[in-house]
Amino acid sequence: MSDIDLAVIGGTGLYRIAELDDVETHQPPTRHGALSGPVRIGTLEGRRVAFLARHGEGHSVPPHRINYRANLAALQALGARRVIALNTVGGITERFGPRVLACPDQLIDYTWGRVSTFCEEEGSEVLHVDFGYPYTPALRTRLLAAARTAGVDVVDGGCYGATQGPRLETKAEIARLRRDGCDLVGMTGMPEAGLARELGLEYACLAIVANWAAGCADAAEITFQEVLDNVAAVSASIPAILRRFLTS
Repeated sequence: MSDIDLAVIGGTGLYRIAELDDVETHQPPTRHGALSGPVRIGTLEGRRVAFLARHGEGHSVPPHRINYRANLAALQALGARRVIALNTVGGITERFGPRVLACPDQLIDYTWGRVSTFCEEEGSEVLHVDFGYPYTPALRTRLLAAARTAGVDVVDGGCYGATQGPRLETKAEIARLRRDGCDLVGMTGMPEAGLARELGLEYACLAIVANWAAGCADAAEITFQEVLDNVAAVSASIPAILRRFLTS
């Protein structure tokens, strides 16, 4: 399997990249079990791009049941070295309102009970990876430059708070995240980022703000249809970013 120029992992409301040509389907076995679904590999701007829907293409896998290890191990086995994660999130601080696209540079992990390392099986190498900058700085820089060239506004920076899900957070929980310094809240940022680091993959996140988090700004009751509508509006600009990224 020759190298893939880029792997993209899609979150809620992001189940395919329609712009991919000559798409092939792969679902390799891994020692960590089954993937969320098939990996679709096609071409964009003449480059090989892999896409995997994190929740499955029918949104059937909740965040705490995603096999993050299998997903990333499969992408690596197929030749991926760089991963862009598309995450649907809620906004907490004022720069991160609905329909904003952000490229966070920090995260805080509030999840629990998830298999969060490849150092799990007996005899596995114990890895103490440096995680001070959870998103690969050089990949973030290139991604932000691609967005600027494409004329797409992306907020540079911000802290992603990863919560357990699948329920949304209480107002008190969001207030705690705000005190902790979180700008965004989502359910799939970890352990995915940490596992990517253990595998030596370059990894960055484009966070699509679908709604205000509970108790923030003019937040009302959040509906799934609102989330999907906002994701659709923002994700329309992502192919342009990917095209510029691949040709830069």
